[in-house]
Amino acid sequence: MTYQELAEAARGKMGICKACPVCNGRGCLGKIPGPGAKGSGMVATRNYSAWQQVRLLMDTIHPTFSADTSTTLFGRALALPVMVAPLGDVNRHYGPEYDQETYNDVILRAASEAGTIAWTGDGLASSIFEGACERMGELGGCGIPTVKPWSADVVREKLKLALAAHPVAVAMDVDAAGLPFLKGQEPPAGAKSVDELHEIAEVCHGSEVPFIVKGVLTPRAAEKAIDAGADGIVVSNHGGRVLDGVPATEEVLAGIVDAVGGSTTVLVDGGIRSGLDVFRALALGADAVLMCRPFVVCMYGGGAQGVKDYLSQLQGELADAMEMCGAETVKDISRDMVMIAGE
Repeated sequence: MTYQELAEAARGKMGICKACPVCNGRGCLGKIPGPGAKGSGMVATRNYSAWQQVRLLMDTIHPTFSADTSTTLFGRALALPVMVAPLGDVNRHYGPEYDQETYNDVILRAASEAGTIAWTGDGLASSIFEGACERMGELGGCGIPTVKPWSADVVREKLKLALAAHPVAVAMDVDAAGLPFLKGQEPPAGAKSVDELHEIAEVCHGSEVPFIVKGVLTPRAAEKAIDAGADGIVVSNHGGRVLDGVPATEEVLAGIVDAVGGSTTVLVDGGIRSGLDVFRALALGADAVLMCRPFVVCMYGGGAQGVKDYLSQLQGELADAMEMCGAETVKDISRDMVMIAGE
């Protein structure tokens, strides 16, 4: 099934989410709990529209080839440079069709069977993270658990659970300190210093597991994450859910890539919805992308098969763009294959 068909099948099952034919943030403006963005909600819509301003420069004067969309991240071979981004509370934000345990099981299995990786989330209920790590461990560590920026003692306990699952990597979404539903809650969450992140990285490295900092939006923040020992960063504004008025991830990606100069793995999320968008992100320097909201829609519309169908659609769209722009492999995608409208 196509994404549009899966969205139609999901419509009416997802609470606040309207399962729009194009997931551009307009149908859920300001809806938190729910899939919307904070305040005006416009950051989510800007994330989507910014990618559409990146034009692909077609060039078919080259030998015929079948594009190879495979890549390798953190020692794991992937069929395509797309991973499923973390979701911490599917009931709170998308309705009762799935409980968190079932959601994690389906998303981890489907992503793995399609040749990629799912990230799992965290939330106020300790069972959310515990269940994700337990399932990940049972499935051979086929994912990346994402810890919220809780107080130090809570983070230590969660790291033990995460590392016991032998995951591909461990992430912390540092920007989650701004989530409205975490404000004033227990356990407490907040900003993390370079020293605090360094301690977390050291714990991960002691188990030979990479550490990723998610929620980087400036070159300076990227440099601080690297100073802390991060093996990767995710250029992300949390889908607009943590602060209104910030730039789209597309607007800052190339500058961050240039600033880090290949010294760490750079991932990006926010408004990426098609294989063309994946090509755009890689052309601006990302090593791979993360996507969340559309995969939730696909699961509600078609279960595990819906997730795999969407990944197949993305892979086909990416391969088509690569062949039409002269990039035989993912590493061949370069910045001179795109232009920004108006520049």
